[in-house]
Amino acid sequence: MGSRIAVTLCGHTARRCVVAREQYLHAIRRSGAEPIAVDPSDALPEEFDGLCLTGGGDIDPARYDEVNTASLDIDDARDTIELALLERALARDIPVLGICRGLQLINVRFGGSLEQHHLGHSPKYPPEGAPVSDDPAGADAVRHVIAPDPGSKLAAACGNETFAVNSSHHQVVTPDRLASELRATGRVDELIEALESPAHRWVVAVQWHPERTAQVAAAATRIFDAFVAEVKRTPVTAA
Repeated sequence: MGSRIAVTLCGHTARRCVVAREQYLHAIRRSGAEPIAVDPSDALPEEFDGLCLTGGGDIDPARYDEVNTASLDIDDARDTIELALLERALARDIPVLGICRGLQLINVRFGGSLEQHHLGHSPKYPPEGAPVSDDPAGADAVRHVIAPDPGSKLAAACGNETFAVNSSHHQVVTPDRLASELRATGRVDELIEALESPAHRWVVAVQWHPERTAQVAAAATRIFDAFVAEVKRTPVTAA
């Protein structure tokens, strides 16, 4: 059996969620692994060799001991299943890739927190005075340039040169909200756009959406190849 990667999804039937679902699953297949789609209502998969935590709605602020001041589209079932999968992966040192919400979930699991609303990193929430996007497919995106920290797993995956990425999030990890056990490996101004866990074999997360290949530089998409390569390097099974 080939390497199997659990891919968490929003489970909604809205067009944007359906498109995103196919993009995530295609990215895993393109990199040479077999995706296992996991919706919030599904049972935990019995076996998987890697875990990909994807984008979606906001995490319940109660998960990081704060009241809800600006969090939207909270799905408690999704929070629950993703945290359970993450615990299982960490316990067995299975490679984990976090994308957008996935980065935020990893930070929360390790004891960090989130700024619940930040302007300028989503077309829906532009800087003060800028027009708001109403694109229902989420095709629009804010662009940033990332410089991976030298020696990081991000740099090993994507290269040491700067590259362009997309952005469509309104919640952020700031330096003071970063979990103490995690290392920031990419930034946009003061905001953390990539992180990793030094204590684990391969736990890497990015705030952008590398599955949207038309919106990012080729270097940004290589995170999937690096993730799958690590899964295949020493395959393990979670049960």
